[in-house]
Amino acid sequence: MAKKLEEVLYTANTHTTSGRDGTGRSSDGALDVQLSPPGSGKPGTNPEQLFAVGYSACFMGAMKRAGAANGIAVPKDVAIDASVSLGKVDGGANFALGVVLAVSLPGLSEEEKRVLVEAAHQMCPYSRAIKDNVDVRFEVI
Repeated sequence: MAKKLEEVLYTANTHTTSGRDGTGRSSDGALDVQLSPPGSGKPGTNPEQLFAVGYSACFMGAMKRAGAANGIAVPKDVAIDASVSLGKVDGGANFALGVVLAVSLPGLSEEEKRVLVEAAHQMCPYSRAIKDNVDVRFEVI
């Protein structure tokens, strides 16, 4: 069962039209994008690209929280290359996502990297939201 928010810190409001062939914009005007189906060659972005950016940015914030909790300084040049794949499951009857987060944490020991990524995966709101529903893999560089 989903947990009810005890305190709302931020709410993003968007308006989307025409699905993968439409547009999407945020209520504050900071985001205004044309959408197109993946691989269509049409101008615009797609939900998988937007999810990849959102998840990796959120995960980076979770790593910083995990670092503070574990006494590990997250390097200033931390980077994440996110790959979000759209594919079929259930014999082709349904669609699903797969995620690979390639996390670069230069200057840290292998143990520090492992601690940060594992702890961040437990606390990141995106990781928690997709737990047991999306195949998430990590490549720690």
